[in-house]
Amino acid sequence: MIFTVMGHPFKPGQTILFQGDSITDCGRDRTNVNCYGHGYVRIVASLLASRYPEANLKFINKGISGNRVKDLAARWDEDCIDLKPDWLSILIGVNDCWRAFDQNDPTSAEQYEEGYRGILDRVKDKVEQLIICEPFLLPIPEDRKAWRADLDPKIHVARELAREYKAIFVPFDGVFAQAATRQEMAYWAHDGVHPSPAGHGLMAKTWLQAARV
Repeated sequence: MIFTVMGHPFKPGQTILFQGDSITDCGRDRTNVNCYGHGYVRIVASLLASRYPEANLKFINKGISGNRVKDLAARWDEDCIDLKPDWLSILIGVNDCWRAFDQNDPTSAEQYEEGYRGILDRVKDKVEQLIICEPFLLPIPEDRKAWRADLDPKIHVARELAREYKAIFVPFDGVFAQAATRQEMAYWAHDGVHPSPAGHGLMAKTWLQAARV
């Protein structure tokens, strides 16, 4: 049996893996594979599990706080390929920007693309559906405005990779920018990076809409 919703089927027992940094990690218990953290991953997993109980979907959160693309690459066998996901969702990039400002350890857009392409190449033929999430940033506090010059080229890389690898693209940056016209930026992310509960709710809604599930 296949459960089909707007062209994106779930087969019984499929695994959906979420990869990324602290935004995905969101305080999960890393000793418990059934812990999804307290953010958008938990919301997405809860909603999909309740909508399609017959599919008996499995959800795994392998986000790790502070990670950059190079960190994903270093743990890609154990934390991705060996888990044999059917759907793979990746949100990575804000730390590739942030480290240039707090540790003087920049990642160029070219390095970001090379690393990202490397992990995608290793998994593209092993998963049924790739999902590439747009890294995002709100300009709060004031110093975050200077980060855009570094992050924007990486956002464009993520968009290009989504097109090239025929991945679902989740436009988080644009959605947060739009949301910030409805309520102050701190309402969505107090530091411009880490979402509030409302911010995580917005992410989950956007993810589900992009995936059409």
